[in-house]
Amino acid sequence: MSEVSDTQAFLDPDASREYLRSWKENVDRTAARAAAMTEQLGRLRVSARDGDGLAEVTIDSAGVLVNLELSDRIHRFEPRAVARAVMTALHEARAKAADRAHEIAVETMGPDSLSARTTADRMRQALERPADEDE
Repeated sequence: MSEVSDTQAFLDPDASREYLRSWKENVDRTAARAAAMTEQLGRLRVSARDGDGLAEVTIDSAGVLVNLELSDRIHRFEPRAVARAVMTALHEARAKAADRAHEIAVETMGPDSLSARTTADRMRQALERPADEDE
């Protein structure tokens, strides 16, 4: 984007028009990238499985559980062990979702974008909060 560096250039109608045109193009590009990021984050789904293979969860970009699959082996375990497996898988899915959200933000907004960093940081904080804060 060109800069209007002195009073004379600023007062020149052609230079001012060019500056405003360039500024608007930059704003439009940023808005399009932000819309693309929002759309991709809205479609984000992440799955994870606990280490024993008892539970597999799928979450959305907000960390909300959208699917839970339990293996037939759960009948051989105490309910607390099954619950732990579900929570372990959920924690893993949320960590993966936070990583993927960061990747999406950087891919769409650019690695130097304050918007990308802010979005990724906020999503990581929301997704990686302790499970007892969800209630």
